Amino acid sequence: MSISPKLLDILCCPSSHVPLRQLDSKRLQKLNQAINEQQVENVSHETVTEALEEALITQDDKVIYAVCDGIPHLLPNEAIATLQFEQF
Repeated sequence: MSISPKLLDILCCPSSHVPLRQLDSKRLQKLNQAINEQQVENVSHETVTEALEEALITQDDKVIYAVCDGIPHLLPNEAIATLQFEQF
């Protein structure tokens, strides 16, 4: 399930207020591979254990938010910082 463009137009990171966009499939695959290898932590330093069906990323490419069943989970403590990945 994809997020509607109208909703994407108004969504932003709850912490930085940077606009969000859909995470492309190539980077989602890379993220899920790292999750499967237990190499991903959220900003609360908890290991992310569930692969993501889809995700949003800030337009500055710094923070990722999960989308579950078409609903963005914009909880700051569950965000995934991209700094933990090489060349993300």
